[in-house]
Amino acid sequence: MRAVVFDRYGAPDVLRLEDVEQPVPKEHEVLVKMHATTVTRSDCAVRAGKPFISRFFTGLRRPKQRILGTELAGEVEAVGAAVHEFGVGDHVFGTTSTFRFGTHAEFICMQESAPLAHKPAGMSFEEAAAVCDGVILALMGLRAAGLRKGQKIVIYGASGSIGTAGVQLARYFEADVTAVCNTKNLELVRSLGADRVIDYTQEDFTKNGETYDVIFDAVGKHSFRRCRDSLKQGGIYVATDGLRNLILALWTPRLGGKKVMFPIPPRYTKKDVLFLKELIETGRYRAVIDRRYPLEAVVEATTYVETKQKTGNVVLTINGSRTR
Repeated sequence: MRAVVFDRYGAPDVLRLEDVEQPVPKEHEVLVKMHATTVTRSDCAVRAGKPFISRFFTGLRRPKQRILGTELAGEVEAVGAAVHEFGVGDHVFGTTSTFRFGTHAEFICMQESAPLAHKPAGMSFEEAAAVCDGVILALMGLRAAGLRKGQKIVIYGASGSIGTAGVQLARYFEADVTAVCNTKNLELVRSLGADRVIDYTQEDFTKNGETYDVIFDAVGKHSFRRCRDSLKQGGIYVATDGLRNLILALWTPRLGGKKVMFPIPPRYTKKDVLFLKELIETGRYRAVIDRRYPLEAVVEATTYVETKQKTGNVVLTINGSRTR
């Protein structure tokens, strides 16, 4: 089968398409023929080997796993002898478990118990591939903050993968949502359910005099220090990136006032994928896709993701991806 591989850390051009051995499902595994996957912020960080401390998990001198990619949508090609939930021909979507990759390939084996479910009815493979990672990461942050009905939340970076998920989930939790993004995405973010939107090129939300119960930095570009005065007493700043936030998350809760939450490591579960499937099928969540590239254009796709200007998700299509 064809897969995108890399054998050293570096720029996007370390990625290359190569023929590799096709996996064979074990007793409790399913073999998925891939139709679509994504390029995420995590893929880019692992490929670059940054921050350096992450190499203690991904490989100190060279990557332990040659194939990146976490999100997937496709159809079941074969099943192990002990698999009962899925059958050959089933359309599925999901994500790999924590610290596992491998979806930038034509086939992947997944445990039946993995974060994998039947694809939502009426959703294309491309759309189904572009939902799990952002939703699960956003959900972790909102749960850590204990977001509830009526609370005021700011989502900074509301037009990215985690941000577009965060807006829709915060709306589901019936919070009062202020979304911060750039000019071109104001209408998109409003259509996702934000009660109000702020163009960060025109206004700094930390200087408008408003205070919030939760500030969710979905892109890792803000800081607790800058946001502190915009939090209510006991308010929570939720981080998605930055080692400094790990230290703050350990320290600030001890002080009893405003605090930082940094929910790591990420936990990807079947329960959350099934929750997402229900949201999609009941019309309370939709995928946001910026660009689609064939697997062969993975370097171009990755280079675009690294501009940090993508809207929602960047999809890779595989095996002549079928629409449904």
